[in-house]
Amino acid sequence: MSDTPRNIRREVLPNGLTVITEEMQHVRSISVGIWVKTGSRDEEAPSNGISHFIEHMLFKGTKHRTAEEIARQVDSLGGNMDAFTAKECICFSAKVLDEHLPNAMEVLSDLVLNPLFEAKDINRERGVILEEIKMDEDNPDYLVHEIFTQSFWKDHPLGKPILGTKETVKKFEQSVVSDFYGQRFYPGNMIISAAGNLKHKKFLDMIANHFQDMKPGKNGHISTAPKIVPRITMRNKKSLEQVQLCIGVPAYPIAHEKRFVCYVLNTLLGGGMSSRLFQNIREKQGLAYSIYSDLNPYRDTGCLSVYAGTSKESVVKMVESVVAEFRKLKTELVPADELKRGKDQLKGSLVLSLESSMSCMSNLARQEMYFDRFYSIDDLIARIEKVTTEEILQQAQEFFTSEAIAITVLGNLNGLKLSRNQLVC
Repeated sequence: MSDTPRNIRREVLPNGLTVITEEMQHVRSISVGIWVKTGSRDEEAPSNGISHFIEHMLFKGTKHRTAEEIARQVDSLGGNMDAFTAKECICFSAKVLDEHLPNAMEVLSDLVLNPLFEAKDINRERGVILEEIKMDEDNPDYLVHEIFTQSFWKDHPLGKPILGTKETVKKFEQSVVSDFYGQRFYPGNMIISAAGNLKHKKFLDMIANHFQDMKPGKNGHISTAPKIVPRITMRNKKSLEQVQLCIGVPAYPIAHEKRFVCYVLNTLLGGGMSSRLFQNIREKQGLAYSIYSDLNPYRDTGCLSVYAGTSKESVVKMVESVVAEFRKLKTELVPADELKRGKDQLKGSLVLSLESSMSCMSNLARQEMYFDRFYSIDDLIARIEKVTTEEILQQAQEFFTSEAIAITVLGNLNGLKLSRNQLVC
């Protein structure tokens, strides 16, 4: 595994902006991300979707560039520029050859610092996002997760869709957009991370040059931890050929000390082709084409969920088979060879992911957001290695209790019923 320590440096500008770099001499690319520590969970109910809306609007023109000029300049760099909004952050990123970094930073900083938010652009973008919402609603895999999340964290912003709803998006006006931008886009709420073939000092000077005049700010927004509601939700959608299932339990927040036990547990349960769900439900029983488990941790809560698509006739059998896997993890120690395989899979994907400048850049920003230190690959591998088969058993006993299981079923249900009795584990 890696012997060289990561060359990570962190600095805070006088106005509160955090800058983190990792020098990777062996690559020709540089990836940069401007991260804003706010996301859809930090929105009031009437403005659900505003973070994502602003992410779109920043590409629609600045004081110095039209939307077309932004697109043209990005293409001429031969790299890619992208953005996304999540539940707890917004990110604007670029990956370019090292020689194009100054130009990429020029465009990226202009987007973030000087958006115009013109009324005509806002009207047009509303239409674009309403189409995006429709597109997602036509995607059953997305939709079942969305319905599951809304029930699981019911009446809490964490459960609300990142894109917002047709009702909220239609109401976004210029004043709402610029107010929210003003409250959330300030240096103390932002991180700029970069990884690749760069020099820390030179990069820091470049950032200071673009961002030093940005005024410090304060955000009065406090987000409370959500309560979890484990319900059985049945949603009828006649047009679907398959029935979509999402079965989940509460899990730990992102920085919890037992997180490595959770990673290994999730990998063994449904994290790949040798996982129990894939082998038993797809390979042995042929009940699903797609089945996997997923860990979604946030700053103060988390969820471990299983997704599967199956035929209407097989829904009950599918639910019982998944619950049986929960039960088995609670009652029997995982064999040593299976545990080793799970750990090796986890270590492999970790090391491979940190070979690209883009994932290193994201990793830096996330560690800054959620942890008080940067972990080296060796640290992480050691933490995975330490997980024992007894810890997996204890973790399964804590997570998989019948009353904690939430389930969402979406499809042409035709009177299909599920009860708590089928979730006994």
